[in-house]
Amino acid sequence: MEMNNEKIAVDNPLYSLVSLDEFKSVLGIDDREDKLCRFCLVTSTLTIESYCMRKFLRKQYFERIPFFGDLLFPLQEYPVSEILAAYIQVKNEEIVEPEFYQIIPDCGTDKDIPFSIELSPALMRVRGLTAVKVIYSAGYSYGSVPMDLEAACLELAAWNWGRYRCKRIGMTGSIRKDGDRLEMAMPENVQSLLESYRRKTI
Repeated sequence: MEMNNEKIAVDNPLYSLVSLDEFKSVLGIDDREDKLCRFCLVTSTLTIESYCMRKFLRKQYFERIPFFGDLLFPLQEYPVSEILAAYIQVKNEEIVEPEFYQIIPDCGTDKDIPFSIELSPALMRVRGLTAVKVIYSAGYSYGSVPMDLEAACLELAAWNWGRYRCKRIGMTGSIRKDGDRLEMAMPENVQSLLESYRRKTI
């Protein structure tokens, strides 16, 4: 099933799984290196998301999912914290009241598994239904990132910091083939921490 997933950015001063102060404290870095610290943290977070093929920090998402008769629709991002609105597309968009759908598992859980929206069978009586649109919030909020995911970001940011000090900035250089995809190299201990968070594909 194809999904059109348009991401709606949520403003945040630093896109990182680890706070700037925590990173500086662990490495014993002073304020003069803030610019480089920010670079290492943001780069590491984006690299982790690319490696795991999913987003982690909480954002709002919009998905338009074609309707082919199935009442259960998998959502792309997870864990889902809140459904902001749901609509059905007939001739025009019509809002779906919360009593006519449910989220599986329930919103607000910390389960790191994909979520789905299930429509009420009553909506099968709607003629001309072509798609379902869902606006929702998913991902981890700042301060609630799982410890192993946070540790992976911290380890990778520190690794990148060391590479910079050796005049090898960020993730440049070593690239390996994994199946049909090319992946940038990263420390094995970071990969181990991330394994359970990688999006499962068939």
